[in-house]
Amino acid sequence: MRSWLETASDHFTARHDETDAEAAAEVLELLESTRERLGRVFPELPEEVAVVIHATDAQLMIAQPLLPLRRLITAPAARRYLAGGVSRREVHVLSPARLEERASAVTGSREMLMLTPAALYARLVVAANNPLLTPPRTIGRTVRSLRWAWLAAGAPAWFAGQTAHARPAISRRLHEGAEPDFPPGLRDAALLGGTVIDLLAREEGEIAAVNLAMHLDAGGPKQALVRAFHGRPLVHTEGTWRAHLAKLASSG
Repeated sequence: MRSWLETASDHFTARHDETDAEAAAEVLELLESTRERLGRVFPELPEEVAVVIHATDAQLMIAQPLLPLRRLITAPAARRYLAGGVSRREVHVLSPARLEERASAVTGSREMLMLTPAALYARLVVAANNPLLTPPRTIGRTVRSLRWAWLAAGAPAWFAGQTAHARPAISRRLHEGAEPDFPPGLRDAALLGGTVIDLLAREEGEIAAVNLAMHLDAGGPKQALVRAFHGRPLVHTEGTWRAHLAKLASSG
């Protein structure tokens, strides 16, 4: 039976299979660089984050029992990219070798998957700065998390750099199923949530994206987007977003 080892960096501690020691060092290096970058724009960073690197998908699903359900309710184009989960101070993620195995042959798939640890840590950073986006423990928080799923998943994906590699997945999504809602619903939150943040950052700058992630508007997601885009009617922002999606899907 293989044993678990522990590897530490300045701000993270990783638990991993003994055969994944080198890979764990790479994950910790990615997380340290992500922490340094996010620390420049977010005032709060979570402390004492533990990273559990799982050698198999079965191990991961035992640690994150809601992951199979999350995959089931997510659009097929994005399911392969759900390769981890978080708790208050823990990141659970597949090992780099298993992440590579999940990648498809299209450009960007491997890059998105290899950034999974960074995106999961970014989710903890967003939650540290906006406690209303922490993993839900009550019915009220569950309802809120469903309404804001596009932000809870999209902001971390964008800040981690995953959205920049999502073109093929976005293209597939636009050719499969019904037209996505705006803002994206639960089915599309993981893949398309980051594109809303990307549009905001392009038009209003990175700080506008940070502010959106840090504060939930009492009027709900639609009112939050009206405010984020300086009062522009939601229907116009939606049209701009759909054009942005089409451009992302067709860009080389």
